[in-house]
Amino acid sequence: MTITERETAATPSTRRAAPAGGLTRGMRVRSVSAQTAKYTSLVVAAVLTLLPLTVLLFASFKTKQEYGSTGPFDAPSSWLNFDNFVTAFTSGKMLEGFVNTSIVMALFLVATLIPSVTSQVATFQLINGLGLYDTKAALILLFMGTDVIALYLFIQFMQSIPMSLDEAAMIDGANRWTIYWRIVLPLLRPAIATVVIIKGIAVYNEFYAPFLYLPSEGLISTSLFRFKGPFGAQWEVIAAGTIVVIIPTLIAFLLLQRWIYRGLTSGAVK
Repeated sequence: MTITERETAATPSTRRAAPAGGLTRGMRVRSVSAQTAKYTSLVVAAVLTLLPLTVLLFASFKTKQEYGSTGPFDAPSSWLNFDNFVTAFTSGKMLEGFVNTSIVMALFLVATLIPSVTSQVATFQLINGLGLYDTKAALILLFMGTDVIALYLFIQFMQSIPMSLDEAAMIDGANRWTIYWRIVLPLLRPAIATVVIIKGIAVYNEFYAPFLYLPSEGLISTSLFRFKGPFGAQWEVIAAGTIVVIIPTLIAFLLLQRWIYRGLTSGAVK
């Protein structure tokens, strides 16, 4: 038999072996098994979640004597026994708790909807009361706070440091202060560099705080505002000044971008 005849003879059997839809029997079995395992786990999780709720529901309709003499999965003798609910609302002051919780939640939601700039009145009075208005100390005090991104980065990096390093250092006789300065702090250099860069760019671009709290002196952002007057603006000068402002940030980003990417990506998958 020639090669061509062998290929022709093998072709029908090969085609017969190919199942409909391109899936073999083993693949279909694995797919069905995976689906079965998935839904079985969901059913088990639902049952485990509903069991405590069922016990709680049954107990809420039982009397004190019935609760002590029956099992947790025994249904109550009467589904119209609402004495426990009445006692909870009256003696436990549940209604007062609902009202107070709703007020606190409502005020919290309202506070999140208020722009942060509206709190500048109280902040300005505090800065002025401390005698820090029109000084660099006012801006330093305002910029000393951190933000959510910085906290997230530091938390992720701290969680990535294994406890075995601390335990090994303690076995060698190091105290916690030495462990922090000699082990933990060097490992936090990517996070520190990332936070310093992000915070530095934010301070570099900040306009509102320097304009309000340091009117007699200028920062980078407020220096450009000097070329904007009530009767017009020197846009060509502002354009030149903008280029001058962009150049340092561009150079800093090109030199330190590996620290930014390393800090952000290292804390993204923890």
